[in-house]
Amino acid sequence: MMMQDNQITISGYVGTAVEFRDQNGPPWAMFRVGSTPRYFDRQFNAWRDLETTWVTVKATRDLAQNIADSLKVGEPVLVTGKLRTQVWESKEGESRRSEVLHATAVCHDLNRGTSAFQRVDRTMAPPTPTDSDDVAVIETLDSQTRPAA
Repeated sequence: MMMQDNQITISGYVGTAVEFRDQNGPPWAMFRVGSTPRYFDRQFNAWRDLETTWVTVKATRDLAQNIADSLKVGEPVLVTGKLRTQVWESKEGESRRSEVLHATAVCHDLNRGTSAFQRVDRTMAPPTPTDSDDVAVIETLDSQTRPAA
């Protein structure tokens, strides 16, 4: 069975500050991209803007962290991902829906400026103890590896 998916790429400008969350599960980031199509109107010999399309973009894990560290409002971006519809019920009991682009890749649009790539090393730090039993075990193991005074 072949699965079909709706992978799309959008070009636009970061329209909202990146919202980043790193609690209760994998980290995620969300922001909006605005894209305004433009055409040349020969009758008036001028460029015209059409209605701006706004797309909510969501990303998880390392991509979310990199987005939060890299993107600012007003910057030109390209976003590739899977378009998903989220359905929920409002406080008033009305059915609501929203299309969200779940990003698989995000980058600055280099047609509009330059960018510098910097690799990030997110190696896992050793876990920190959370209760007194863990501290006692770590202290016991630590004292066993220290030379006697």
